[in-house]
Amino acid sequence: MLCAGNIGNTLYAQVSETNKKFKKASRKVESGIEINNTDTLAQGYFDLGESYYQKNDLLNSEYFYQKAKLLFDKIADATGIAKSSRALAKVQEGLNKNAEAIVNYDAARQGEVTLGNINSTMLNSNDISRLSKPYSLQQQQKDLQKNIDISIKNKDTTEVIASYGKMGKLQWQNNGDSVGALVSYKNAYQYSINIPEEAIRYNQLITNSYLKDKNFSKAIETKKEILGQEFVLNSTQTTASEIFSLADIYIQKNDDSAAIELLNESYGISVKNGHTLEARKCVEKLDSIFQSKGKKQLSLELYKDFLLQLPAIIEKDSSLTDNRIISQTEEKLKILETEKALKDDLIRKKNTLNYWLIGSVLVLSVFLAMILHILKKLKVKNKKIALQSLRREMNPHFIFNSLNSINQFIANNNEMEANQYLAKFSALMRSVMENSKHDLILFSKETSLLKNYLALEQSRFPDKFNFKIHIDDALYADEQLYIPGMLIQPHLENAIWHGLRYKDEGGFLDVRFSRKNNIIEVTIEDNGIGIAESKNAKTINQQKHSGRGISNTLERIKILNELYRQNITCIVQDKAAPDYGVKVRFTFPLLKHNNHED
Repeated sequence: MLCAGNIGNTLYAQVSETNKKFKKASRKVESGIEINNTDTLAQGYFDLGESYYQKNDLLNSEYFYQKAKLLFDKIADATGIAKSSRALAKVQEGLNKNAEAIVNYDAARQGEVTLGNINSTMLNSNDISRLSKPYSLQQQQKDLQKNIDISIKNKDTTEVIASYGKMGKLQWQNNGDSVGALVSYKNAYQYSINIPEEAIRYNQLITNSYLKDKNFSKAIETKKEILGQEFVLNSTQTTASEIFSLADIYIQKNDDSAAIELLNESYGISVKNGHTLEARKCVEKLDSIFQSKGKKQLSLELYKDFLLQLPAIIEKDSSLTDNRIISQTEEKLKILETEKALKDDLIRKKNTLNYWLIGSVLVLSVFLAMILHILKKLKVKNKKIALQSLRREMNPHFIFNSLNSINQFIANNNEMEANQYLAKFSALMRSVMENSKHDLILFSKETSLLKNYLALEQSRFPDKFNFKIHIDDALYADEQLYIPGMLIQPHLENAIWHGLRYKDEGGFLDVRFSRKNNIIEVTIEDNGIGIAESKNAKTINQQKHSGRGISNTLERIKILNELYRQNITCIVQDKAAPDYGVKVRFTFPLLKHNNHED
């Protein structure tokens, strides 16, 4: 039979390439989770799907391909979406989930269109067409042949193998065309010769095709052919498994002698190199043969030997360790995924709370801003009302004083002068009433009102004072200057009523308007008796009543400065000896536009 000398000298079972890929993919997944890198995680899941696909574990393969696709979708990786969608579709087709497979073939097709891969687009389109309609066997074979031609042109061995495999399965299942299936499986085998897992699988499918037709010699030849491959010779586990498969062919051929010899050979390799599963299968198959021939003693001795050898077999069995590692790795991945899901959920909830708090703060800020805006408007409105009230308070004050003067003319039986005064007073009142509507009025209107007022007062006290108003040419010529109204008049009134009228003669009132940079300076200077002397000259009854004119003016200046953020000043002081009288100095900002209408 087969020579197993070189095989028996292999003292350890090599870890399969698939298991190496599985471990590498697992580390990639762990890394992706630890560093929270979606791209690395997606690639890791895809590689895990590939590992399970090569093991023909389609359910696990589907699970990891789906996870990879979801992540590739999340990061909009067109290449990743295309390859994971097609891989997933192929697995689902293998699981007979044709409806899901069509959806994923279409997703792969759209991805390849985006990437501009014409051949790959055609592959997916052909698969969609093949699964979407109840095509005849011939039409389905044509679609698969198109994919084979495209894949060969693209030198895509994996797709060539998969398409030949589908072709063989289609021929086998639909009309029992074992000959056609055999050709397809042989083609798949030839292309998979450098992919051990695929080569073994298709070799077994070829063997099964021969066995279906009872062509035992071809089946044996096929199995011996795989046993001569380098990747089988380099793996004692694969060798033991394939010898077992060869023995099974001899059993079906009813050649128990050859089968027993091969099973003993497989058992010897398995015991020596620590392949527990293969050794157990050989024992069970030999027991079945011995029992059928009534050789119970041989069966008993075989079991005794197996039980004695079992601890040593298990100790050397690296596949058990590999499987345990794989199982532990799978469990670890599940724990990491669970932890990541919990962490992501916590972050999502935290972000939701943060967004809610930020939104609440923004709403509250807007609400507070609205309240502050309303309060500011109310404050401004209240100040305007106060300012307006103070301005209107000046009107009765001025009217009352003027009516006293008219009354004095009448009392002196000076009817003509009273009538003249009343006419001037009426004109002046119209100006006062008009100007009192606004916080600021034209400079020219205010100076005109002051001239009229002084002329009126001079007619009352013709022997007490003279006056003169000086206005800088630059101010007089500018028709767009504005100034607060009725702030200067009370001081003129004070100068006349409390200073100049107590003089016997020589009273003089000098009013000057000048510009210094962006400031209007107004000085009112008289040579009356002065503030201190004026207080002494008042009667006891007059001293009980304090005048409102000056205090009203100071209040208005304060409100104007607060309301319009200006810097209006007013300084009142007695002149030092030997000069007597009072000097008042106003400063106003230079305003070119009246932007402060009520």
